[in-house]
Amino acid sequence: MKENKSTIWKIISLILAIALVAVSALYANTVKGIRNAGNQAEESVAEEETATAANLSLWNDSAPAKKQLLDYVKAVTTEGSPDFIPEEDRIAVFDLDGTLACETDPCYFDHCIYYYRVMEDPGYKDKATDFEKEVAADVKQFMDTGISVPDSMERHGKGVASAFSGFTPEEYVDYVAEYAKTPSPGYNNLTRANAFYKPMLEVIDLLKQNGFTVYVVSGTDRFIVRGLVQASPLDLPPAQLIGSDESLVAPDQGDTDGLDYQFDEDDQLVMGGEFIVKNLDMNKVTVIQQEIGKQPVLAFGNSGSDSSMAEYAINNNKYKAAAFMLCCDDTERENGNPEKAVKMADSCKENGWTAISMKNDWKTIYGDGVTRK
Repeated sequence: MKENKSTIWKIISLILAIALVAVSALYANTVKGIRNAGNQAEESVAEEETATAANLSLWNDSAPAKKQLLDYVKAVTTEGSPDFIPEEDRIAVFDLDGTLACETDPCYFDHCIYYYRVMEDPGYKDKATDFEKEVAADVKQFMDTGISVPDSMERHGKGVASAFSGFTPEEYVDYVAEYAKTPSPGYNNLTRANAFYKPMLEVIDLLKQNGFTVYVVSGTDRFIVRGLVQASPLDLPPAQLIGSDESLVAPDQGDTDGLDYQFDEDDQLVMGGEFIVKNLDMNKVTVIQQEIGKQPVLAFGNSGSDSSMAEYAINNNKYKAAAFMLCCDDTERENGNPEKAVKMADSCKENGWTAISMKNDWKTIYGDGVTRK
């Protein structure tokens, strides 16, 4: 009888142990399920936020340009779509001034830094040449009146090359980046480095997320572009920043041609002081082919000097291509020019480009807290 009772208790104990294990496992799985559900919810929120950014959240939903760009990106990145473009051929080119960043405050960034270098920099202003000062006077006239002297772009290019002669590329870029930290004179709570259009930065993020390689193709000196971008929120490497060019030499090279001079371990590169090319109009097309080697499928600009780049992108292209042009029609949040904006909008209609209205298409330009003086 005692043996039977002992056996019964053993069986009961075994059943209780099995039940306890089962309950513990059920509890663990329940907790795990709750945690996973929480994690999935968090991931879902994160994905939704990313999707919102990717869908141009700083653009008004009513903006035609927003819909056209999103539809375009979807069409060319969806495998099986008749408009699909392989990732290696998704090339997008952007002008800088007036397309990605403030163009005139009170004039172009490269003009402002040139004027500072020649007329205000305590370490250089007393060393500036007569020609450099003449070009600075040209810049001042443009700042005050908006009127440019004949050959102003070439004269300015030569002045920049001269005023920064002898800098190493690194010194030049750092000098520009430091100047870019100064306040934008026409705005409250804005530095020159941060005077980039936030909705356009969203466009670049959208394109990068969808396998596009993005290039800046600017009329500004190449190293000034690099310095400005280094200090700015725009995240692009130097190899994708193209601008106007000046010579580079070794300090001891003198007038010796590069074919007759050998760079050695004691040498370094410095700016040579010779202006080479202003990267505007047809020169933008030429440099795209020289440096990128492929026809872009997207082009973004804001002025007539970008029209050649836009036409190069959309004509005789084996892929679906598009061009977008900014119209500077916002006179409250930006230094708008209604007459110029109307002219660009008309050009868009004539040439098959898509117009972007800064006034009507964007929820913000520089972000909260930034106002015009």
